[in-house]
Amino acid sequence: MTTHAFELHGDHVELNLLLKLVGLCDSGGAGKHLVASGAVRVDGTVELRKTCKIRAGQTVRIGGEEIRVLADPHPLTAR
Repeated sequence: MTTHAFELHGDHVELNLLLKLVGLCDSGGAGKHLVASGAVRVDGTVELRKTCKIRAGQTVRIGGEEIRVLADPHPLTAR
């Protein structure tokens, strides 16, 4: 399994965009299709909401890839 660390910049990131930002798909639209297919798990549970808000401390898995979402390192400067 390959593990990716993703640092938030703000309070959350939408699931479909997270998949794009980590490089597991080419676009947010492709991310939506992955989520809709039932291939994505958030904290061990299949997630079908394409724009689900992912927050620090959550883990996203798709196939042999895992994304660990880390807190914003500069929360006071977040927009």
